[in-house]
Amino acid sequence: MHCKIAIDGPAGSGKTTVAKEIAKRLGIDYLDTGAMYRIVGLYLHNCGVSPDSTEEIEKTLSTVSIEYKDGKYYLNGKQVGDEIRTAEAGIYASRYGANPVVRKFLTKIQKEICATRSIVAEGRDIGTVVMPDAQVKIFLIASPEVRAKRRYEELKSKGLEVSYDELLKQIIERDKLDSSREIAPLVKAEDAIEIDSSNLSVEDVVQKILEIIKERCSLNFQKTVR
Repeated sequence: MHCKIAIDGPAGSGKTTVAKEIAKRLGIDYLDTGAMYRIVGLYLHNCGVSPDSTEEIEKTLSTVSIEYKDGKYYLNGKQVGDEIRTAEAGIYASRYGANPVVRKFLTKIQKEICATRSIVAEGRDIGTVVMPDAQVKIFLIASPEVRAKRRYEELKSKGLEVSYDELLKQIIERDKLDSSREIAPLVKAEDAIEIDSSNLSVEDVVQKILEIIKERCSLNFQKTVR
């Protein structure tokens, strides 16, 4: 039996780090759906396409190919790098992601990836839209200030010049965009378990989720949980 684990939550809540670690410990695939929205958002922005121009977006996406292989993403055959990890790319992800055409395009790809394997998928609508049948659904949150600090430290470690105040402003803006959009808004699934990571270490969060997985997934997975 496949074990499907959905981890949703706002930007900077620790979804990516936690999901990667859980997938690694369980020896199963990991999917960062937020990265896919960043890829498309940044691409459409660079193409000069307006987030409100549904016709232009549809036309542009008809020539776009996104592949997921060995944990890496490829846009039109070219591997995607850290250019999608900037705060601006996050804003583009929300703005373009609010368009139904973009969500339909990416949701189809994500559903196909998740359909036939055990996987840890993280994003904003995994438990509600992409994998509503997931055995484990987590809604990971943290205060805006904590999330801004995490993103600040992450980007600084990569040698990028960033402003904490600007990152905090962008995170608050993104929360508003993600929660208020009409199509697949950021919302906790009814059967999801909420975890506030504000005062928890990554290991604390990972252990909490692994305990839930032990209870809900196949016994085969317990052999790799420690």
